[in-house]
Amino acid sequence: MATTTLTAQNFKDVINSNPIVIIDFWADWCGPCRSFAPTFEAASEKHPDVTFAKVNTEEERELAAGFNIRSIPTLMVFRDQIILYAEAGALPPAAFDQLIEQVKALDMDAVRAEIEAEIAAEERQR
Repeated sequence: MATTTLTAQNFKDVINSNPIVIIDFWADWCGPCRSFAPTFEAASEKHPDVTFAKVNTEEERELAAGFNIRSIPTLMVFRDQIILYAEAGALPPAAFDQLIEQVKALDMDAVRAEIEAEIAAEERQR
């Protein structure tokens, strides 16, 4: 499965229309980004039920800034429009596959309930 190129114009549509989106924030000049690219591509072939997308931070500076990307590569995982993972650094293939399987296995009703509980706790503290 080919990766999707994310831009400021298509970002919301891609996130909203796909249940799981894994994003690689990268740049041409970044050695670790180039080293991670084959792992990212192989995972996209192995997991056709997941949308794999790339953001070129040089071309999409506002998008990268909007997510406070300070180091690349940075991986970000969305499921049901909720950010579940956002970390700088390339993962080895086995760890990347494990992350993907964990995201797929999550009980999203429990995740939403946890988020709602955190929001309610913050509101009570105000």
